[in-house]
Amino acid sequence: MKKRFLGPFEVGDIGLGCMNLSHAYGVPPSPEEGRRLLSHALELGVDHFDTASLYGFGANEELVGASLKPFRANLTLVSKCGMTGIDGKRVIDGRPASLKRDCEDSLRRLQTDVIDLYYLHRWDKQVPIEDSVGALADLVTDGKIRAIGLSEVSAATLRRACAVHPIAALQSEYSLWTRNPEIATLQACRDLSVTFVAFSPLGRGFLTATDLDPAHFAEGDIRLGMPRFKAPHFAHNQALLADFRALAAEYGTTPARLALAWVLAQGEHVVAIPGTVSPSHLADDVAASDLTLTPEQIARTGQLIDDRKVIGGRYADQGMREVDTESAAPL
Repeated sequence: MKKRFLGPFEVGDIGLGCMNLSHAYGVPPSPEEGRRLLSHALELGVDHFDTASLYGFGANEELVGASLKPFRANLTLVSKCGMTGIDGKRVIDGRPASLKRDCEDSLRRLQTDVIDLYYLHRWDKQVPIEDSVGALADLVTDGKIRAIGLSEVSAATLRRACAVHPIAALQSEYSLWTRNPEIATLQACRDLSVTFVAFSPLGRGFLTATDLDPAHFAEGDIRLGMPRFKAPHFAHNQALLADFRALAAEYGTTPARLALAWVLAQGEHVVAIPGTVSPSHLADDVAASDLTLTPEQIARTGQLIDDRKVIGGRYADQGMREVDTESAAPL
């Protein structure tokens, strides 16, 4: 796999988002299946694993920690704080004491002495970003984390954070059908030497072009609450896939590889973390590292599916209130 820098760490340009193994898409796979998927990722050369205290309310960190412990020295282990499960409910809490408590819990569940990259999962807008980042800076000083990241924040908030402590990475949703980072944060990351980490680079499965049917999503699947997966938006969006499949075939690749290669082509400071529970899908994702697109192919791909053609928000109203990212004018 091609290498890029994730802050101070050299990693493969495609990592693994581990959320799917415990959280968000209905009934998760069994722990045994999760361990097999993580083992397969190692076999494929994945060396960047992204989890969070929120995922499965701690279960995902426990799975990742136990599965990867024998290989810990050769991996970049990433987790997140500030959005956790408390009494069965999701809670955003960016107070310094809470973030330090989250870190202790994550270290225990991950079975490690230090977390390589630790993100503030959501900016708690009741707490100045400077205070939350200051608490994470204390964790760096204490040797409990090696680098600080932010998730789903704007370019302006990133700059405020960088004034307190160097930020290694900014993680946000980015794909052909989610272009918000192009408004400001991609460029801000270039300017500030911050790695941009694209989560959901396959549009939560949409860009695999496998004819998803929301009617068959399992109860608890977060996509059921996302406007672009609902009528009438989904039918409109799904109609874009025929030409996308044809373009991937023209380039001699799969839709998933084309979508991932397009994300990686947006800059050497970009890495992607697709998530999956399928070993075959994982192999397809990782193979995108070997796909190099020409400037013409990048342009054609980016014009085929973009924020002018896709309709429906990426989150419902509550989810959009919780993020700090720039937003284009709604269609």
